[in-house]
Amino acid sequence: MPDIDALVIGAGFSGIYLLGKLRENGFNVRLVDAAAEPGGIWYWNCYPGARVDSHVPIYEFSDERVWRDWTWSERFPGWRELRRYFRHACDVLDLWPAMTLGVRMRSAVFDEHAGFWRVELADGERLTTRYLLPCTGFAAKAYIPSLSGLDSFAGPAHHTAHWPQEGIDFGGKRVAIIGTGASGVQVAQEAAREAAQLTIYQRTPILALPMRQRPLTAAEQEQAKPGYPEIFRQRRLSSGGFEILRLDQSALEVSSEERTAAFERLWAAGGFHYWVGNYADILVDERANRLAYDFWRDKVRERITDPALQEKLAPSDPPHPFGVKRPSLEQTYYDIFNQPNVELVDLREEPIERILPDGIATSVGERRHDVLVLATGFDAVTGGLMQMDIRGRGGATLAHAWGEGARTHLGYAVSGFPNMVFLYGPQSPSGFSNGPTAAEVQGDWVIRFLEHLRTGGWSRFEAEPDAHAAWARHIDEIAAMTLFPRADSWYMGANIPGKPRQLLNYPSVVGYAEICDAVAEAGYSGFRLSA
Repeated sequence: MPDIDALVIGAGFSGIYLLGKLRENGFNVRLVDAAAEPGGIWYWNCYPGARVDSHVPIYEFSDERVWRDWTWSERFPGWRELRRYFRHACDVLDLWPAMTLGVRMRSAVFDEHAGFWRVELADGERLTTRYLLPCTGFAAKAYIPSLSGLDSFAGPAHHTAHWPQEGIDFGGKRVAIIGTGASGVQVAQEAAREAAQLTIYQRTPILALPMRQRPLTAAEQEQAKPGYPEIFRQRRLSSGGFEILRLDQSALEVSSEERTAAFERLWAAGGFHYWVGNYADILVDERANRLAYDFWRDKVRERITDPALQEKLAPSDPPHPFGVKRPSLEQTYYDIFNQPNVELVDLREEPIERILPDGIATSVGERRHDVLVLATGFDAVTGGLMQMDIRGRGGATLAHAWGEGARTHLGYAVSGFPNMVFLYGPQSPSGFSNGPTAAEVQGDWVIRFLEHLRTGGWSRFEAEPDAHAAWARHIDEIAAMTLFPRADSWYMGANIPGKPRQLLNYPSVVGYAEICDAVAEAGYSGFRLSA
């Protein structure tokens, strides 16, 4: 018999949720994480300005034991507060005894004869587990592009996901940021206040939306808490895991006055309202999408005084359809370009040639920098799983299995890897949802599945190859109906050289949940079960 029933890898929302639910249902379970504290990405993301882009209470567990005595200080919490929240959740749910933190999983190999996984941890411990449950998140592997001379840079040079826990002082420094995704925007807003000179190297303009950050009081949260159960119910019934309902009509079917009024209302609401709550055809019809983009462009240009910068940051014509890259949320990002200490470098006009010990050389010239921030994103969704030494039947690795693209059954399991289920991974709603929503929707399904196996006396399961093919076709068909393939985004795997191009996530929480529930009702079709 294996040492434990289940090993959870990762202490983010999915890992913490699974750990708690499995323990409550009588499974002998353990969690390991390389981080020194729970929180998943909120342990590693400690760069200046790091904060979540989903508002609370959407961005928290729906378990009343956790939210009853917890209050937030602001609508979009920062990384420090999110760490405190995870510690609070582990306290309330009494999870600490089952958690091993600060220790990375070195390898996991499926023992075909025994029918369970043999795992080795970085501290040398070896254990066996019936089920292997990776919960590594969609942004577990940072992407650092090949930049000539990068190792020669004399000052601090860090990817935002590898930021020193003690932080870096920007005060009076010449700071360079390469990349303008979510982390680049957040760092830029902070650095612009402190740095003597901030230079932002932009390849593609980010179509950022207004965050509308504000402080929250304990009194207003206490008054709102009776409505929390309904909010949590609504987020399961949405496409993106929010309580925001999309406008159930075409942007082309209403008058320009009505459309502008709707756009203004969503813009004023802040956060992702303008993205997930917009007209039904924004992400599928190019004409409707262009209307949304033009409104965004004009709003942004109002805040930028230099006409040349207006065109670089909010081009007349869209660099890609609006919303097919995950928008970032900003507070002062577009305003900082009016400051004399902030410069924008358009990498399409002057690409980087090499990194110097004291700066960056482009095709036009050299600039001096003291600090280098790599906000260059992630090998998202699949990268975190593929970088782990997980070997299934015959010693096969996920990197080999997914060499021509990710293939899963329902975004949960892979043929050739028995008794392994992952959460918040490829071909699930992960990138189109938020952590706690996906953690609970997927986590509840996995708990029911493992209970079904235990009740039925099954000790082993494996996804069928035909189920892979059917799920991949289904997602490809969905992608073809949308504008998502029109952008070189991490949604499509297009930000990583050589990575197969495919829509990596399922673009609807509620649609996904309905399909998975139907599979369960059909006796978990697509899975081969054995005693």
